[in-house]
Amino acid sequence: MSKKKWVVIAKGADFNKIADDFHISPYLARIIRNRGAVTNEEIDMFLNGDVSMMHDPKLLKDMDVAASILEDAIEAQVPMRIVGDYDIDGVCASFILKKGIESLGGVVDVRLPERIKDGYGINSKIITEANADGIELIITCDNGIAAAEETELALSLGMSMIITDHHEVPYDEIDGKKEYRIPCADAVIDPKRPDCTYPFDGICGAMVAYKLIMYMFENSSLADTVTDMKDLKEELLTFAAFATVGDLMELTDENRIAVKLGLKLLNDTKNVGMRALIHETGVDKGSVSAYHIGFVLGPCVNATGRLETADAALELFLADDPADAQKKAEELVKLNLERRNLTDVFAEQAVEMAENEYADDRVLVVYLPECHESIAGIVAGRLRERFYKPSIVLTDDADRNIKGSGRSIENYNMYDELNKVRDLFTKFGGHKMAAGLSMTAGSAEMLRKRLNETCTLTDEDLVEKMKIDIPLPIGYVNDSLITEIERLEPFGIANPRPLFAEKDVPVKRIDLLGNDRKVLKMKLEGKDAGGSTRVYDSILFDDAESAYEELKDRSSVSILYQPSFNEYQGRRLIQLVIKDYM
Repeated sequence: MSKKKWVVIAKGADFNKIADDFHISPYLARIIRNRGAVTNEEIDMFLNGDVSMMHDPKLLKDMDVAASILEDAIEAQVPMRIVGDYDIDGVCASFILKKGIESLGGVVDVRLPERIKDGYGINSKIITEANADGIELIITCDNGIAAAEETELALSLGMSMIITDHHEVPYDEIDGKKEYRIPCADAVIDPKRPDCTYPFDGICGAMVAYKLIMYMFENSSLADTVTDMKDLKEELLTFAAFATVGDLMELTDENRIAVKLGLKLLNDTKNVGMRALIHETGVDKGSVSAYHIGFVLGPCVNATGRLETADAALELFLADDPADAQKKAEELVKLNLERRNLTDVFAEQAVEMAENEYADDRVLVVYLPECHESIAGIVAGRLRERFYKPSIVLTDDADRNIKGSGRSIENYNMYDELNKVRDLFTKFGGHKMAAGLSMTAGSAEMLRKRLNETCTLTDEDLVEKMKIDIPLPIGYVNDSLITEIERLEPFGIANPRPLFAEKDVPVKRIDLLGNDRKVLKMKLEGKDAGGSTRVYDSILFDDAESAYEELKDRSSVSILYQPSFNEYQGRRLIQLVIKDYM
């Protein structure tokens, strides 16, 4: 029996009119409205968006200032250094800036922080290193918005600094009002700046970097010397899209356009390193989807920054020699396997502690001192999925201080909640759904107590909601409906594959498949609008054995389902994927 709450999304609109205007079915019109598209312009952008519909980079605060500084630095051949991050977003953002600046004639290198030695983002050590190396301009990407002190140090040493980031701007709450702390860099580009009027603040760090380079390409005379502009623009868009999916950005607005176009380009990418990674992971060439970025390719990129240094991933994408790229790709895949094995071990420990020691807590704070700090966020994500509670995993760093990563749920703004107890942290940052933190040794239990004391989550908030797009009898599912649903791809955060529901569906047969009995298959009977019946193949993957024991003697079942095509022996058959049941 489901422990989740089924909720029908009830956003109103004239679905028949939308259907007529855009030559789609009322079903598709309703789903698109459920995804937040309201106006005809938004609906058109959702269905037919192209690069021309993406927002103008000049709308980002300080974009013109940053571009002017960058142009002067390139013309003067000033040595520059990009300071990125060790995750997929930081690697892709660094790649975009390096390729873009070098194409314009700039002298630039990249410094990716090491997770263990440096921690997240730019720090004083990185700045003093840059100064000693003769660097005159530092450009951050996917970090920097919380680096006020570090920025002051860079400026005091005579260096210029451009910050490009997408994270929340730090603030102090004074008399109920937020006082934001924006670093005093020469330019600060972050769509989450309160004084930035950019129409969409949900872009990742790589997309911010992409916007800066696109602005340079469109507005700088230096762009006249770029000979392969079309190919370069497409390559950089591919990496912005790759990071958008990998960094779990919402696939709405221009993110949806970027990923939709980026996937097409990715499937025919000319980037030697990316081609090698696709080959080494076994993904079929030409079939790369958002799923593959999120669960196959992306984790390999992240694994380098988790267990070694992210330089390996950046070097892979910058590689020109196919043989060299293949070796680098093999190493990334090997590291990811090691990371997965480590994650399984500590996730099991975390679940056991949550069940036995913290079952009554509404915010899970689990201290695993031996856990590799690089996988704390993944383990926190496992806890959130298992218990549907905000989850933070803490571990010891190399100096025996505490580092942690958190993952949140819909009604808990993790950044704001951590800000309420920021006196406990030596450093913290993030956004609504995820955060990272550093603390002195011995603070773990205090953090757990205070977050639970300040927590206002209700019992209702702690029940995961399954959002139903349309209550639809399975008998109404046909080839044309599934084909139409495919127009909504790519699916991902904020644009999930549509979910349908029907009560009391007749069960004609039920079986467990596979040697490990991990798949439940049912034959379900549906009736269409004309009263004709048809039997549908349906499969369930989650906890199949328990579901079988519960359903084997029942004559009907209420289901949440996603219709899809199943290709089998050259035939294309309709299949229902069961996501939940009662």
